Amino acid sequence: MVDLSWAAALLPLASAGFGVGFLVGLTGVGGGALMTPLLISTFGVAPATAVGTDLLYASVTKTVGGWRHHVAENVDWLIVIRLAMGSIPAAIILLAIMSYMPFNTAAMAHWIRYGLAFALPVSAVAIVLYPVLMKGHGTGTGEAPPKRTIVTVLFGVALGLLVTLTSVGAGAIGVVVLAMLFPSLPAKRIVGTDIAHAVPLTLVAGAGHLGLGHVDPWILIALLCGSIPGILLGTRLAGVAPEWLLRPLLALTLFYAAYALLYK
Repeated sequence: MVDLSWAAALLPLASAGFGVGFLVGLTGVGGGALMTPLLISTFGVAPATAVGTDLLYASVTKTVGGWRHHVAENVDWLIVIRLAMGSIPAAIILLAIMSYMPFNTAAMAHWIRYGLAFALPVSAVAIVLYPVLMKGHGTGTGEAPPKRTIVTVLFGVALGLLVTLTSVGAGAIGVVVLAMLFPSLPAKRIVGTDIAHAVPLTLVAGAGHLGLGHVDPWILIALLCGSIPGILLGTRLAGVAPEWLLRPLLALTLFYAAYALLYK
């Protein structure tokens, strides 16, 4: 008799991956903001493992999206480089601190929970504001975007620290801040640039967490088995469900996730 208990154990995770992937396909945002708290509060995954696993999960899914945006010439690589100049060193420094300092596991879980409790409501507000800010980003003015090198690098530092600690922020927060920093940039290039920057950031942060033993490969595989078809289906159905309904519902879900992480 073939033992299929392992499949039964991974099926709920694959279903969660499908659900999150489907929502990301419909709305374009919310992947890490939904997946990490879901792993912690619903599946009982340790916070550090949830963050590390989600980061590698995000790096795989965002690589596909980043490549498609690159082929479509929707990536401003100069902005990506400036963001990475801040985010990658910040991620490496934070990972080094986590590696070499005698971190108490319970203390780390405490800080991750509080980091998520901050990042999730910010992401929720960003998801709601996203369509409003994008209204001014049509085809663009044809002008080159301003450099704003120092501000962009500093934002990269903040994003690197936030994403490495919580796995949240590379999507909704990144897009909204880029829209404010570069108002002349077309919407599709803002989204493409944000996704392209998220690929190396989540890969570096995820690899660091893997080295720290904060990644569960079986959970990662199960999530990808569900999320890839979920994203494909969600992308196909994008536009069927109205965004004015989806985005507030997603924002309310993130607020509830923050509440659940703190008080449940």
